[in-house]
Amino acid sequence: MLKRIFLIILLFTPVAVWAFVKPVRVVAPELLGISCSNNICIEKISRHDEALRLYKDGLDFVNVNVGTIESNPRIIFCSSKSCFQSFGLGKRSAATIGKFGIVISPRAWKEYYVRHEIIHHLQNERLGMVKVWRGPQWFMEGMAYALSEDPRAELSEPFQEYRSRFRAWYKEIDKSGLWQKARSL
Repeated sequence: MLKRIFLIILLFTPVAVWAFVKPVRVVAPELLGISCSNNICIEKISRHDEALRLYKDGLDFVNVNVGTIESNPRIIFCSSKSCFQSFGLGKRSAATIGKFGIVISPRAWKEYYVRHEIIHHLQNERLGMVKVWRGPQWFMEGMAYALSEDPRAELSEPFQEYRSRFRAWYKEIDKSGLWQKARSL
């Protein structure tokens, strides 16, 4: 009897996680009807060339200006609000889910948004997902806003303060020791 209960729990846990922990869906967006190829997943196949350009430009920018990415991220480009909401990400414009993937909303199909999220992916690679999750937000978000070259002069708070604080910190460090310094925060 105990074995049977254990087996039932084992079999239904993935289904329950898929249904109730929506960000987990980044690992298999194909199950939502999203087409994927070479780490690019796209809701509307007609926008593939645009997504590919944003993806490649974002990777090139981050690799040259922030740090070398070890494993290119999967990026899901949603063209509709319903696609983005199927990942349970609320009112955000985009989100990076650890090293599992990035989800871009319809309003975030811009170079600086994609670069911002790829920087979060790099942070997860270099610092680990727990450090990124628990680390100082001024550093995590400030770095992504500052180094992505987000063109907005003024961000909503607390993000404006995070970007300013990161820029001040970044001016004071030896850039070759960026990740070592970040680990010590």
